[in-house]
Amino acid sequence: MYRLAIDVDRLDAIDVHVHIEVGADGHPSLPAPLTEALSRYFKADEVRPDLGSIAAHYRERRMAAVVFTVDARTQLDHPPISSESIIEQAADHADVLIPFGSVDPRRGAEAVELAQRLVLDHGARGFKFHPTVQGFDPSAPEFRPLWAAISELGVPAIVHTGQTGIGAGLPGGAGLRLRYSDPMLLDDVAAEFPELSLIFAHPSVPWQDAAISIATHKPNVSIDLSGWRPRYLPSQLVRAAGSYLQDKVLFGSDFPLLTPDRWLRDFAELDLSEPVRTKILKDNAVRVLGLASTADKEKTA
Repeated sequence: MYRLAIDVDRLDAIDVHVHIEVGADGHPSLPAPLTEALSRYFKADEVRPDLGSIAAHYRERRMAAVVFTVDARTQLDHPPISSESIIEQAADHADVLIPFGSVDPRRGAEAVELAQRLVLDHGARGFKFHPTVQGFDPSAPEFRPLWAAISELGVPAIVHTGQTGIGAGLPGGAGLRLRYSDPMLLDDVAAEFPELSLIFAHPSVPWQDAAISIATHKPNVSIDLSGWRPRYLPSQLVRAAGSYLQDKVLFGSDFPLLTPDRWLRDFAELDLSEPVRTKILKDNAVRVLGLASTADKEKTA
């Protein structure tokens, strides 16, 4: 079972958005045509590092990383990488890796039961969802039991918002519906489950203003900046991150498609104060992920 062993005080940053795209047995997270389309979209190579290599990559950089896969077995007719396996492997790198689970919402009660097992029996620290790839409307009543269960477990959920490179350029976008990733659908979830911490993954193009509005209105919503080089981030998001949303924006890369090194080089060019940079790179994630510094631990001892 995974047990967190991260020394927050020794970290320079926490990357909250890192994909495990190849399982321990070599099984890919996506069918080959979608993987190829994704690489073309990001102009990335086909290298998909294993979990151990990812741990080493982040350890060398004095960073921690939230790692996960996406279980979209119903929509894609493709068996997912095992979340249990990811968590088990992450336990060997608990100084730098924070494993999130993934369940297929369209599996109904089975998804709820799996979510509970992943946290209670395996130690998952949260969940990752991709409404477009998983083919579900997060506001639909049929998924309320799943959101309720995650809320009761007391762990956060990272949910993809906005456009996606998965299926991009394929006929019909491989049948994937972008509208499921409209952040306004998550406003319903945030309102109904105020104790559920939601992290909107990525700039929510073309719905960026909606995401900013929701994060401003709902205390339980934050935004990660993954999937976009910071030089291309929507200007209104950069302004919000530097001012009234400075406590609700998190560093995320989208590794391996976008590396933390490349992301940080661009981030250094943004017009942000040093205190805001520190919040985005680490402090906000410490709070949202329920981590604690040595000073915090001493206070509660």
